[in-house]
Amino acid sequence: MNNFLDFFHFMDKKGKTFRPKKRFTHGTIRYSLHKQAQASLQSGINLRDVVKLPSGEHMNDWLAVHVVDFFNRINLIYGTVSEYCTEMTCPKMSGGSRYEYFWADGDKFKKPTALPAPRYIENLMDWVEGQINNEDIFPITTDIPFPRSFQSLSKKILTRLFRVFVHVYIHHFDRIVAIGAEPHVNTCFKHFYYFVMEFSLIASKEMEPLAELIKQICKEYSPTEK
Repeated sequence: MNNFLDFFHFMDKKGKTFRPKKRFTHGTIRYSLHKQAQASLQSGINLRDVVKLPSGEHMNDWLAVHVVDFFNRINLIYGTVSEYCTEMTCPKMSGGSRYEYFWADGDKFKKPTALPAPRYIENLMDWVEGQINNEDIFPITTDIPFPRSFQSLSKKILTRLFRVFVHVYIHHFDRIVAIGAEPHVNTCFKHFYYFVMEFSLIASKEMEPLAELIKQICKEYSPTEK
């Protein structure tokens, strides 16, 4: 598990991140939870246990920490393949021939719009970054409450970030394998998958493009056990 975190640290230092890394403010609850989550990952604890809400902590804080951490890591993952993901190679934001995603943000794109994959992902990351940098949505101190819509917005963010996994796995996995990143990306995906399943954050229909992968690398997970 140390290799997993070391890999992301190494790629961050190499400047492979697609967007600037979002960091937690020292001395805040979410900084402490972030460090606690990192320590759990390094300790070798089973990923299914790592994602569980720590005793005495609030769900919104735990959710905020993971949304930001997954944003950072998925940025890094996409950064490793972004030079191969162009409007020529990926004219659609797709996950194979059966799945295509259309972008809408209620601002520049008021209606779902077909975009090449790199433009879709750029818009997606800009949008997520705007959400997590908005202190009215992701407050940095406990005296500012989370908005009532926080959990539903977090579900939307995680659902859209999942689509980056879909595109990378289906269209750029050869590049991931070529640089020796496969085990690290798989571990990141498993961590993401167990977290969203633990708290029912992504609809099962959204998972369909990676159903076979989930069966292969997350086979120890059975929703009926919950």
